[in-house]
Amino acid sequence: MEKTRRSLNIDSRIDYGVILPVFLLSIIGMLALYVALTHDLITQNVPDMMFRQGIWYVIGIILVFIVIHMSSKLLWRLTPIFYVGGFGLMLLPVFFYNPALVARTGSRNWVAFGGSPLFQPSELVKIAFILTLAYVITKHNAFYTIRTLLTDMWLIVKMVGVLIPLMFTLALQRDFGTGLVYIAILAGMIFLSGISWRILLPLFAAVFIIGAGTILLVLHPTGRDLLYSIGFQPYQFARIDSWLDPFHDPSGVSFQQARALIAIGTGGMFGQGFNVINTYVPVRESDMIFTVIGENFGFIGSTLVILLYFILIYRMIRVTFDSNNQYYTAISTGVIMMVLFHVLTNIGANIGLLPLTGIPLPFISQGGSAIVSNLIGVGLILSMKYNTRPDYEDWQKQRSDLVEKRNVQRKARVGS
Repeated sequence: MEKTRRSLNIDSRIDYGVILPVFLLSIIGMLALYVALTHDLITQNVPDMMFRQGIWYVIGIILVFIVIHMSSKLLWRLTPIFYVGGFGLMLLPVFFYNPALVARTGSRNWVAFGGSPLFQPSELVKIAFILTLAYVITKHNAFYTIRTLLTDMWLIVKMVGVLIPLMFTLALQRDFGTGLVYIAILAGMIFLSGISWRILLPLFAAVFIIGAGTILLVLHPTGRDLLYSIGFQPYQFARIDSWLDPFHDPSGVSFQQARALIAIGTGGMFGQGFNVINTYVPVRESDMIFTVIGENFGFIGSTLVILLYFILIYRMIRVTFDSNNQYYTAISTGVIMMVLFHVLTNIGANIGLLPLTGIPLPFISQGGSAIVSNLIGVGLILSMKYNTRPDYEDWQKQRSDLVEKRNVQRKARVGS
């Protein structure tokens, strides 16, 4: 009877609404990866590549179980260590990289030893970045119990201060696409951190103006010269050109974008069938994996995948609303923004709505670092039901007691 009750208690704390979409997306990812590798012109050993991908899923699942059972107090104490260690990891690709891979992609975002790429630190450090922002938000809100425009501005400064060192390393890696993910995570967590709308509206308006201004500069030769001078790379301009007109150079710089649109278009309503590929698309196993789904399973299959993502995000939001732990609420906000931005930018790029950024599709694209990072994020969401008590409450109570003591002393001095 006692074992049965314990089992029921554990089951009640597992959110199958989060687990099921992730499981189905992972199965779809393995199938899509098999198709992409089978028809790739470079890949020779498909079983070996599939086995490696499966190992990364297993590692990710193990880490999910570890994260779920990690107490919020331990996670809170480890967060600064994760951030410092993550910054160190982000410096590794600057010195240890594969020259051939850099020449092909234009970025030094993979750590490589002996010419063999091992992992992508920026994917793993996204979790450390989210944890650190949540740490900063929670501690700030606990310290400043009375919110003012000045304290809100100070919170933004601290959050941007967390981002700047990581953006510096991404600039060294020349990884503009991943930098956008970090900025999107920061924007989402700022938006939901309780900061006044009188600050948020001008802030987001300024970001929109800068984004629109950058696009206008790209469209003008003089503007391009200016962007070149501040560090923009030729491949970045080529991606924007291919986005604006995918068929302006279909045998050159816009080859990948044009072939992606053709592949998805040939899928029609129901697709050409599993493992039927008639259109070659470069790097199909990672950035362009959605073209496999579109060509094989058509509009119906593609819509199903998108629906699974929205179910996952919806369930994550529900878990967030049910939480009474501000630290975990901030973490889940960052995880939701990470997954949502990845989905929108990857699928948007595959269907021509957005420029190519090299951002993988969560749980589907090839790449162990991204899979592990996303699964750890899922583990953090699932752990919210296992850790309901905010462990930072003790620290907040000590702060409140100190403020109350000072107020009493101040009134005593005034009375005397």
